[in-house]
Amino acid sequence: MPRRTGVRRCVRVSHSPPGRSPYGCATPGAVAHPPAASRASGTPPATPPAAQRAAPAPRRFPQQPAEITHGPRDRPQVALTFHGQGDPAVARTLLGEAEKSGARVTVLAVGTWLDEHPDLARRILDGGHDLGNHTLRHLDINAMSEADADAEIRGCAERLRRLTGSIGTWFRPSRTPRASQAVERLARGAGYPHVLSYDLDSLDYTSPGAPAVTRQVLGGIRNGSVVSLHFGYADTVAALPAVLEELGRRGLRAVTTTELLS
Repeated sequence: MPRRTGVRRCVRVSHSPPGRSPYGCATPGAVAHPPAASRASGTPPATPPAAQRAAPAPRRFPQQPAEITHGPRDRPQVALTFHGQGDPAVARTLLGEAEKSGARVTVLAVGTWLDEHPDLARRILDGGHDLGNHTLRHLDINAMSEADADAEIRGCAERLRRLTGSIGTWFRPSRTPRASQAVERLARGAGYPHVLSYDLDSLDYTSPGAPAVTRQVLGGIRNGSVVSLHFGYADTVAALPAVLEELGRRGLRAVTTTELLS
């Protein structure tokens, strides 16, 4: 096994269910973010029709650090960011709920999930949402050798490029809230000026129930917050309408991460 090269800084979760990590990120080999069944990782996704406009490319935000955890605190905007894998029907439902409320989100897609559901890349973009890279196989990227970590980043980037004409607007490391310095450097070399982290973890992957997810998000959200959420969990689907309704009541707009930082 590759020797751990990065230090993980995760938030402890009180009274975690048996068999789950008590932290806001999964431990190596754990099933906190269960992978969707996928085709062999070498199977290339379909090439997008030439008529489709290429998706936006990553942008550099000069006032922002290499690893972004939140946006400006002086504007009533927040970014809801979703780890993209799991049941595609759940993903479509979540996107539809967001759009009904006029919200736009950021989806960090897992490469093997895109192999299995290539149409979702265009569905996300056509809804006005951000689409980014959450590694090829959603493994503990900070624990990998540099060569393996680089392959994880570039493997997902290539799938995004084939499907959309772009490597996506953001990169988020897998199974860790923060990237190691090595992973930060590798992401930059692959074309991502920033690593996208977050300042509020919904803890939805612990399946605590929709009311708990709602309380966790609304209890910590504020101007500029970047919230970590997931496709593939029923609690997230059930919590989203109440979260969006309360954000509207507070005058907070849910926008893409690109808009949050622009």
